[in-house]
This record gives sequence, structure tokens and C-alpha cells, in this order.
Amino acid sequence: QVQLVESGGGLVQPGGSLTLSCAASVRTFGRYAMGWFRQAPGQEREFVGGSSNRGGYTDYADSVKGRFTISRDNANTMYLQMNKLKPEDTAVYYCAAKATVPDVVVWNEYTYWGQGTQVTVSS
Repeated sequence: QVQLVESGGGLVQPGGSLTLSCAASVRTFGRYAMGWFRQAPGQEREFVGGSSNRGGYTDYADSVKGRFTISRDNANTMYLQMNKLKPEDTAVYYCAAKATVPDVVVWNEYTYWGQGTQVTVSS
């Protein structure tokens, strides 16, 4: 069982930056591909970006490519650095984990999910 806890959400002005964290309670963090998703009101949850099991590979949705960066450390935490934020980035952001083969970025069918953290981009 993997428990994921997101933090770092909040209110930020357009053009600003915010960093989300996802802390995973698991012994073998390096066996899990990780991902970030978001869901805006009235919309389906969408993939934002993902990291392979040890962070060597990342991939992003076109809507955030060049603005968002995913990283992970050796302390069972994944981060989402968000720059040049836009009002359309407003959503609840979720992190997710999936045990998988090494060096693969997973876009869907994640096994474990966090509870989400709200990000609001508004002036």
C-alpha cells in the first residue's frame, strides 16, 4: 500500500510560480513511476506530467511543456515546479504512483492517488 500526500497548493497571480510536493510513504520509492494530474471544475481529470521510477525520464502534456518541471528526490518526494502560471492552470492537482518497469513514464492507469491540492491562478 502506498500513501501519497500532496502539499504546496495555493493562490498565485498569473505569471507567478508555485511548487507542489508529493510525499510517498513507501519503502521502495524507486520502483514507482509517478505522475501529476489535475482536474478543473466541470472537467475531466487530465495528465500533467510524469516521471520514470528514478526520475531519469519525464514527459509532459503539451499544455504545460516548457513551464512545468517534475523532479524527485531520495527522500520519497516528487515535486512539480510550475512557472508562468495561467488562469487555465487553476485546478485540483493530484499525484499518483504505479509500480512499473524501470525508465518508463506512465500516462494512465495509475494505482495509487493522493487527496489533491488546490491551485488557483488569479489576479
